[in-house]
Amino acid sequence: MSTTSVEQSTMRKVTWRIVPYCFALYVISYLDRANIGYAALQMNKELALTSEAFGFAAGIFFVGYFLFEVPSNVALNKYGSRIWISRILITWGIVATATAFVQTATQLYVLRFLLGVAEAGFFPGIIIYLTYWFRAKEQATTVALFTAAIPVSYLLGAPLSTWIMDHVSGFGLSGWRWMLLLEGGPAVIAGIVNYFIMTDRPEQARWLTTEERDWLTEELRKDHAARPNVEHLGVVAAITNPKVLFLSVIYFIYQVGNLGIGLWMPQIIKGMSGQLSNFEIGLIAMMPYAFATAVMILWSRNSDRTGERQKHSALPLLLGATALACTGLVAQPAVAMTLISLALAGIYAFKSPFWSLPGLFLSRSTAAISIAAINSIGNLGGFAGPYAIGAIKDWTGSTYGGLLFLSGLLFVSFLMTWFARMESTAVAAKPAEQHA
Repeated sequence: MSTTSVEQSTMRKVTWRIVPYCFALYVISYLDRANIGYAALQMNKELALTSEAFGFAAGIFFVGYFLFEVPSNVALNKYGSRIWISRILITWGIVATATAFVQTATQLYVLRFLLGVAEAGFFPGIIIYLTYWFRAKEQATTVALFTAAIPVSYLLGAPLSTWIMDHVSGFGLSGWRWMLLLEGGPAVIAGIVNYFIMTDRPEQARWLTTEERDWLTEELRKDHAARPNVEHLGVVAAITNPKVLFLSVIYFIYQVGNLGIGLWMPQIIKGMSGQLSNFEIGLIAMMPYAFATAVMILWSRNSDRTGERQKHSALPLLLGATALACTGLVAQPAVAMTLISLALAGIYAFKSPFWSLPGLFLSRSTAAISIAAINSIGNLGGFAGPYAIGAIKDWTGSTYGGLLFLSGLLFVSFLMTWFARMESTAVAAKPAEQHA
């Protein structure tokens, strides 16, 4: 079999085996993380939560996530992806279902914090897992296909969550409790299944032929060797590296805007018209995420095609900032939803090129720790964003002031990304591409 034929058959098998599976796991993850936004349509009244209290409940998830992200990724490196990802899935599924039975705001805070602890390490762990199977020139598109699970989880979760809330009841549990219960169970099932089907490394892939395994292992070795200027650092040095800290700040500011919008979207839509049912709100919320998914994949493919990462990370942030600012200035629901769609498209298009940046200056093993650190620090923005919008809403009586605040933060992250000093991947990628 020719080298080209081996490459095509191998990458086709790897892509179809790895990407859809990781995608499905992340849909489950984000559904359990973000469905509190839909639960709020009923939960806030039942638990007597103010906007600020809901923002705190939504955001405290990321405090637990922050504290245990790096330790979780160190454990993943020690025990392997198959075992540790299974542990993450099972524990977060148990906590997610337990949230359905909270009776007070304090109980909600505790379980949201524990949900963050349980899920910590999942996202950076999967990002690093993908680098075990895909070369640098394929990584932005691969990560885009994986992270497309975020808008898709909103796309699927919006009608599913609101339908459950409106139509499922019984045993003394209201609709939002059934929604949390039914959507938490799949994580436990997925964790058990994952232990038996996930393959840690290409060398262990029985579903590849011997020729395909050898080809992929050698290609990944050459791809890694084609980046001679990368640094190999210990855990502390990787976390405190100036470039890693700079990327962490960028991601923190970005996450304030990103997660602030997602968790408040149902209430933003409800505020546009008080006549909508929960299910109708869910259907409307699907549209921006469908558009954002398509834009994210196309933008990431263009980043892989050109080999450029930095501008492909920065420009979407400018689009998101501009669209959000305009959203806060219009009153027409149709125009506002169009602008929110553009804002989300920019916010999600940023992700895949951004996660390629640590690999420009760090080795793969070091990047595993640095990505965990960036994601950990950055996700504290997931606490600040929802809480800030809640506080601003209580203060002003409107969510639009919060949107303008998030717009300003996204613009700051655009400037930081645009002017950051990062090595270009275009030069580093060429030797591997030509050799292949």
